[in-house]
Amino acid sequence: MIDHSIFQNKTAAYYTLGCKLNFAETSAIGRQLYNSGITRVRKGQQADICVINTCSVTELADKKGRQAIRKAILENPNAFVVVTGCYAQLKPEEIAEIDGVDLVLGAEQKLDVVQYLDDLKKKDKGEVVTSKTHRIRSFVPSVSADDRTRYFLKVQDGCDYFCSFCTIPFARGRSRNGSIADLVKQAEQVVQEGGKEIVLTGVNIGDFGHTTNESFLDLLKELDDVEGVIRYRISSIEPNLLSDEIIDFVAGSKRFAPHFHMPLQAGSDDVLKFMKRKYDTSLFRHKIDKIKTVLPDAFIGVDVIVGVRGETDDYFKDSEDFIRSLDISKLHVFTYSERPGTQALNIDYVVDPKTKHARSKALLDISDEKHRVFMESHKGTRKKVLFEHTKRGKRMHGFTENYLKLYSDYDPKYINKVIEVEVGEYDENEMAMKALF
Repeated sequence: MIDHSIFQNKTAAYYTLGCKLNFAETSAIGRQLYNSGITRVRKGQQADICVINTCSVTELADKKGRQAIRKAILENPNAFVVVTGCYAQLKPEEIAEIDGVDLVLGAEQKLDVVQYLDDLKKKDKGEVVTSKTHRIRSFVPSVSADDRTRYFLKVQDGCDYFCSFCTIPFARGRSRNGSIADLVKQAEQVVQEGGKEIVLTGVNIGDFGHTTNESFLDLLKELDDVEGVIRYRISSIEPNLLSDEIIDFVAGSKRFAPHFHMPLQAGSDDVLKFMKRKYDTSLFRHKIDKIKTVLPDAFIGVDVIVGVRGETDDYFKDSEDFIRSLDISKLHVFTYSERPGTQALNIDYVVDPKTKHARSKALLDISDEKHRVFMESHKGTRKKVLFEHTKRGKRMHGFTENYLKLYSDYDPKYINKVIEVEVGEYDENEMAMKALF
C-alpha cells in the first residue's frame, strides 16, 4: 500500500514525445499525480519526479527518447525518473541501463504510475515493470488540453493490423476502446472546462467498438449531441474503416469538422501488398472522391512513407503519380526506418539513404504545391476561425473548420472564441492566410 503522505509538497516535470495520444496520456498521468498531492514543477525549478513518455515509431524516435531522458536527468539530477511509452514497452532493459533512470513502466502500467512510486528513493539501476504485449487488455481514458483551446480525447488504443513495417501493435497491444457513455461524459467535462474543440485520438480509431460491442459511427452520433462543443475533428483513420456512412454523417453533422486525415503509406498497389495494408489505391481514391463530393471544401491530409524495403524506382514513380492525381490538401511524409522484429526485414531490396531523401523531397514539394492551392482557393470566402491561446510575437493564429490556418494581430478578446472572418492573402512568413475582420 502506497503511503501518499510521501507525495506532499513534491513536484513533477513531464516530457512527452510522439503522437497526440501520448500527450493525452501524459495529461492523465499528471492528473493522477496531482490527485496524490504532486504538483507540476514551476519553470526554473528542479523537480522531485520526472516522467518521460516516449515514442518508438522510428529509430530517430528512439534516439530522441534517449536524449529526452538524459535532458530530464541533467535538468533534475536528484529527481526520481520514470520512463514509459512505446520505447519503454519495446526496449525496457535498454532504458533501464541509462544512468539515472529509476523506473521503466510498460504500456499496461503507465496510467497507474502512483502504484509504482514507493518511497521515491533513487535506485542503483532502473527497475522494469512491463507486461507481455498480447496480455494488455485495459483501456484507460485520457484527455489533454492544448492551451485550453483544443482538447485531445483518447477513444481507442492498440492495433490488430500488424503491418509489415510497424511495431505499434507490439508497443500498444491489441485494439481496445472506452465506452460511448464514458467518452460522452469526458466530452461534457471538456465543455465545463471551457474547451471549444475536441480531437478524437487513438492508434486505430476507426476500429473503435471491439471491446464494447459499439461502433465508431455510433460514437460520432452521440458526441455530436453534446451541447457546448463547437467542433470535433477526427484524427488519422484507416481508409478501409472510413465508411461512406461516416463521411455522409460528418457532412450532415452539427459539430464534426470537414477535416479528414488518412494514411495512404504508398501509392503503389504492389507496395501496399507487401506492407500488408488492408486496401488498394482504388479504394483510397474512392474515399477521396466521396469526401470531395459531399464536402468539397474539406481538408484532406494524407500520410506517406518513402523508402520502405522493396520500393523500387518504378514503384515510387507509381506512388508519386498516384499522389499527384489526388485532390488532397497536404502530405505528411515519413522516411522508412527499419524496426527490429518486423516482417519488412525479410524483403531483400533496400533503398539507400540518399534515394530516401530524394523521394521525401519530391513528395514534400508536391505537398507544398497542393497545400498552397488548397489555401488560396478559399481566398475571399468567409469562414469561422477559433483563435488559440498561443501566439508568436504580436500574432495570434487559429484554424477554420476545414483546417485553414489564419493569422491576425494579437487581441486577447478573440482568444478561444469562434469568429467569422474573411480569408485574406497568404503570408509566406506566417505560413497562413490573413484573417480580415
